[in-house]
Amino acid sequence: MQNLPGPLKEVVEQLSSLPGIGPKSALRIALTLLKMPRERAGGVGQAIIDLRERLCLCEDCACLAESSPCAICGDATRDTGQLCLVPEWDALLAMEEMGVYRGKYLVLGGLLSPLDGVDPGQLEIDRLRRRLATGDFEEMILALGATLDAEATASYVKNLVESEFPDVSVTRLAQGIPIGAEVKFMDKETLKQSLVHRQKM
Repeated sequence: MQNLPGPLKEVVEQLSSLPGIGPKSALRIALTLLKMPRERAGGVGQAIIDLRERLCLCEDCACLAESSPCAICGDATRDTGQLCLVPEWDALLAMEEMGVYRGKYLVLGGLLSPLDGVDPGQLEIDRLRRRLATGDFEEMILALGATLDAEATASYVKNLVESEFPDVSVTRLAQGIPIGAEVKFMDKETLKQSLVHRQKM
């Protein structure tokens, strides 16, 4: 990659810094963009800029949205007694695709990971406290996955809720999700069974 012209090398380096894209894939993408008509390539670039400028975090659930509150938080038909805690926005999408859960969400913004330096202050713990302090929720469902980081996060959140909001029951997705897996990678049926057969912690 060292012999690439400067502008092409810059695009390849930028693309290959993204998760799941290696240098060869980045080069293929860059060459595809280079072959596109100028207007279409400009459209791709503008869409990336718009992604940053037109999306915001919902003030209630911290999910990505075009406005705040988001469509889910603003939906009066959803069950206001249930709050589903997910690590990232893509896990929320996986839950919604299932079409079974009709409660509210909160996107935690990651998982506790001492080895990676992720502590409670870097997650949406304060937002979680504010949501639970409204007194609207009777149940909080932990949909965090079954990794070691997810287990540590679940334990932390469970202890927090039990000590500060004892009237809120804490449940978790049933252990149909294999150890080491993440919610966003589960097939719909496994995710559905895990939600339907969730267990009290």
